[in-house]
Parts: sequence; C-alpha cells; structure tokens
Amino acid sequence: MGREVSESCIDALITEMVSSYCNRFYVNKPEVSARRIEAIGYQVGIQLSERYTVERPRFSEHLEAIKFICKEFWSELFKKQIDNLKTNHKGTFVLQDNRFQWLTHMSINASAETTDSSQQEPHSPNSTTLDANLLQATSMHLYFPCGIIRGALSNLGIPCAVSADASNLPACSFVIRIKA
Repeated sequence: MGREVSESCIDALITEMVSSYCNRFYVNKPEVSARRIEAIGYQVGIQLSERYTVERPRFSEHLEAIKFICKEFWSELFKKQIDNLKTNHKGTFVLQDNRFQWLTHMSINASAETTDSSQQEPHSPNSTTLDANLLQATSMHLYFPCGIIRGALSNLGIPCAVSADASNLPACSFVIRIKA
C-alpha cells in the first residue's frame, strides 16, 4: 500500500495556500495570486502524472489521455471517477464532477451565508457582497485543480488550457482546450 495523506490535511493546505496568496502575498493583485496558485497545481500535476503513468505506454490519442485523467488519475486523487465527460471532437473536453471534493465545504458556507442574507432584502448590497466574495473565493480555489489537470496533460505531451466553472456548488466543470 502506498503512502496517503489525510483528506482534511489536503483541504487545510489548499485553503491556507489560497488564503496566503490572496490575503498576504498579493493582497491587491488577484491575477498574480491566481497565476501562482495555478503554477503550484501545474507542478503537482506533472509529478502526479509521472507517478501514475510510470509503468504504462504513452497515449497515442488525446481522447485516451483525457479518459485516463477522468478515470484513473481522478480516482487516485479523489477516490472516484469524473461523473461526466463531453467533447466536441475538435479539441475541447468538459469534465463534470457533480460533487467536487475540494468545494464541498464551500457549498456549506454558501448555504449558511444564504440563510443569513435571506433575512435581508433580496438585492441588498450585503447579499451582493456575500455572493461576490463567495464567487471570488471559489474561483481562487479552482486555480489549483486546473493547474493539476494542465500539468498532468502537459506531462503526457498534451499542451492545453484549463478553466473551471463552479456556478452550481459543489458541482464543478473543468473545460480543457487542447492547443494546436
């Protein structure tokens, strides 16, 4: 049996990393924070894909590599496969995780904030601020897994761009665009 790290330790590490980059290192520069967090994820993705593919032949097609990410890679990281994979067969893939583990705590916070803001007027400045803060915090937490996916695919010889959408917490979609 290989070495494992407690899920709560990973959650705490990611939360602290995002907090440090956003609230300490680059307080007024969210774009720099985002690039740095994604770069850390990129390095992690390279190392993990190296570890998980060391005894397998190289993938001959992009779809094979994406399926590997959806099934085996995701299972190693999250103990489950991606819930849905869609493609336009032109270099764009959408990976859907209906309960993305690293966002589950955010949906709990979101429901607590919604409960608090439900006592306010529906479009009061405070409820809008809460929604904006939640959206920004969620997006900052998604740069790390986007970097992991991009790093893993880059290590497999597939240059790409990865973005995420978590408008329906805790579900998350990762959009992979293969670079020509």
